[in-house]
Amino acid sequence: MPTCPRLSPKLQPKPLKTLGDSSSSLKHYRSTETVTMPSIHLLLNNTLPSASDLRLSFSRLNGSFNGGRAIACVKAGVQAPDLGNSGKLGFRGTSKEVMEAEGRVMVGTYARAPVVISHGEGCKLYDADGREYLDMAAGIAVNALGHGDPDWLKAVVDQANTLTHVSNIFYSIPQVELAERLVACSFADRVFFSNSGTEANEAAIKFSRKFQRFLPPDQKKLATEFISFSNSFHGRTIGALALTSKEHYRSPFEPVMPGVTFLEYGNIHAARELIQSGKIAAVFVEPIQGEGGIHSATKEFLQSLRSACDDAGSLLVFDEVQCGLGRTGYLWAHEPYGIFPDIMTLAKPLAGGLPIGAVLVTERVASAIKYGDHGSTFAGGPLVCKAAVAVLDKISKPAFLDSVSKKGQHFKELLIQNLGGNQHVKEVRGLGLLIGIELDVPASPLVEACRNSGLLILTAGKGNVIRLVPPLIISGEELELAVQILLKCLPVLDESFSKSN
Repeated sequence: MPTCPRLSPKLQPKPLKTLGDSSSSLKHYRSTETVTMPSIHLLLNNTLPSASDLRLSFSRLNGSFNGGRAIACVKAGVQAPDLGNSGKLGFRGTSKEVMEAEGRVMVGTYARAPVVISHGEGCKLYDADGREYLDMAAGIAVNALGHGDPDWLKAVVDQANTLTHVSNIFYSIPQVELAERLVACSFADRVFFSNSGTEANEAAIKFSRKFQRFLPPDQKKLATEFISFSNSFHGRTIGALALTSKEHYRSPFEPVMPGVTFLEYGNIHAARELIQSGKIAAVFVEPIQGEGGIHSATKEFLQSLRSACDDAGSLLVFDEVQCGLGRTGYLWAHEPYGIFPDIMTLAKPLAGGLPIGAVLVTERVASAIKYGDHGSTFAGGPLVCKAAVAVLDKISKPAFLDSVSKKGQHFKELLIQNLGGNQHVKEVRGLGLLIGIELDVPASPLVEACRNSGLLILTAGKGNVIRLVPPLIISGEELELAVQILLKCLPVLDESFSKSN
């Protein structure tokens, strides 16, 4: 006879030998045990309902309760078992215990910093042991409004109380509201939603290929290849990974998607020559590279890509997953260049910490995409879209963007004044609150020293760039505090340099 899914051997319960048919025995039975009846198997995780309630539940199943076979898992008011501090399913609080538990149950894909974050408020984070940190990482440029923004929180709670998920089989109001806002404030005519930045780039790959097939057959030969650039990062799924320049990201999973050529970021001649070959479906470029080391494109470079793509019939894709949505002091990182793409991919800050991605396209590109060409179960759900509406409504205001620009300029000036004279600091660069400090030594000792002093920062590039991407709401006083901590911790670079020589 079929049974409910079983627990692991260590937690396997004893079978119950008999079960009285009185409702009182059902009502007071508490345990995690398998109950065997002639035609019913139950996994009981808590207090059972009455016998009459059970019969009512079973009557709703397909088939008849009398003489039929009902298989059910009853979980009424489920509570996790209390196994104490040392139990396999429970630990209590300390960072050490959490990290040890993570090592037992998680796949080892992350080289995590030894900090267990428990909660946050504004631009501050707190660990499980009560220590406070100034957050200059923002969840890798995600938490644009910091932690616990009241408007964002209200939008999420209200929507969670209304509707969280329906899939894309149906229409939902928050999805349309968000798409309308994105179209209204960008070059785009239409939007496709995904769940992350790498998914957005996967969609852009598919849309580019489909667009080339959509062209009249006598117009040109089918273009299926792509151009990406040095120091690029477009994601970790297999298509986006193929567009990511760091070989050590790609090599364990080869063969990845073929047909990608990497060119030097900023090399106008090489890019134009390859685009003119007629083989290129699309060119993927970040107006400002984040993971690659905070490198900004020149206007001449982006303009040359635009012109060459127009001439050859290739699409120009701007990846603004990290640099877009207010991070630079402009809503879009390409705005100050005055150059516009055919496709733009977004993600990180859009929903303020909830998973979302978006692909913005022109009508010309959208006309090539038909029903069934792409899709997602979770993408563009009501909850995440309502959160994104709250974020976009705030960060798209001119006054907000102006504040980001001014704070970024002030921050950059402070960094140059206080750190620029250090022998290990080669350059301070970036725009808005996307700032990089290039060093002539590995940055990890400085990252660790800052963390121990209550400042959370990131690395980028080849591990020699400090990446500073705080919440966009950060105050001037908090930026000054960050500079003070960086300055105080800089001597560790001398120690690191001495050890390596």
